[in-house]
Amino acid sequence: MNSITYRITGLVFSAIVLTVCILIYLANVQMTGLFQEYLMGQHMMGRAGMSRLAIMGQQEEAFLASVHHSLLWVGLAILIVGLVVSYLLARSITVPLRKLSQAAEQIEQGNFEQQVSVATKDEIGHLGKVFNRMAETLATNNNLRRQLFANIAHELRTPLAIIQGNLEGMVDGVIEPSKDQLRSLHEEAVRLNRLIKDLRDLSLAEVRQLNLEKEPTDINQLVTRTVLMLKPMSDAKQISIECALADQLPEIAVDADRISQVFYNIIVNAIRYSPNEGVVRITTALTEFNGKQNLQISFADAGLGISPEDEPYIFEHFYRGDKSRDRKSGGSGIGLAIVKQLVEIHGGQVMVTSKPGEGSTFIVLLPVVLSE
Repeated sequence: MNSITYRITGLVFSAIVLTVCILIYLANVQMTGLFQEYLMGQHMMGRAGMSRLAIMGQQEEAFLASVHHSLLWVGLAILIVGLVVSYLLARSITVPLRKLSQAAEQIEQGNFEQQVSVATKDEIGHLGKVFNRMAETLATNNNLRRQLFANIAHELRTPLAIIQGNLEGMVDGVIEPSKDQLRSLHEEAVRLNRLIKDLRDLSLAEVRQLNLEKEPTDINQLVTRTVLMLKPMSDAKQISIECALADQLPEIAVDADRISQVFYNIIVNAIRYSPNEGVVRITTALTEFNGKQNLQISFADAGLGISPEDEPYIFEHFYRGDKSRDRKSGGSGIGLAIVKQLVEIHGGQVMVTSKPGEGSTFIVLLPVVLSE
């Protein structure tokens, strides 16, 4: 009796039984009274003092008895139908819940490829749709987690393998130590250290434990400084960086180093994926977003663009549209993940719009906090 099916059936059936019993009782009492009044009106008009029972003969009593029996049979039929309907109603609620429970047990065991059929548009159907979306999200996150581990291993293994191979060659006397060789090993060690630092910052930012040193900052100055820093990289590809910076923007309280890192990562990506002799346009403006004032910094390039299937995941850890992970075609794939987290811990948002073959536009929104 612990099944919710039987509990719902019993509850609904009890309500039906009580209702039928009350109706039969009232119908019987009312039928007897009205029938006696009818007989008195027909046979005893004008004769005062005659008892009602005195006019009840065998035929009248047989008629009332048949009516009572009919009401009982009708009540019994209603109860049977009510029992069946109550059970079907309970099953219509519990069967989808049982399927949801079975699917949830499969997810608990690590099988995230679970979907339940949605046949109704009521609360149970809505619950089924929410469950299916949750299962899809869990499956996607599980795949991304596996890919994350594989990518971390790949990114760490490459510089370590280079360092290990060169050192073993030097120890065995196969490779002659030189300044160029040592410089190359130093570069790999620096790259490895930078990757580990980025991973640490990213993990701290995700749990909102990254320390920020906020102070009133001129965003236009940060943009200009970052563009100058990357000028050698843009000049190597003969890419022109055009800045249209709005005048008299208010200073906002940010961690200048972290926001500079945001701009650096986005501009590096824009240069990397833009064709030679291309153009990268950077604009700043004061705008309204969700009813609040924000500084909008836009970075537009005319590169390869982002495919629609890749666009929802470009801010994920180590995600790259180029599955070959050839370093010539891009970095480690962690830069945009850092951008997203750093912008969000400042209370802002980062968005992207892109068309394959026409380029991409990254938009950073930072809430305005006027300096005192």
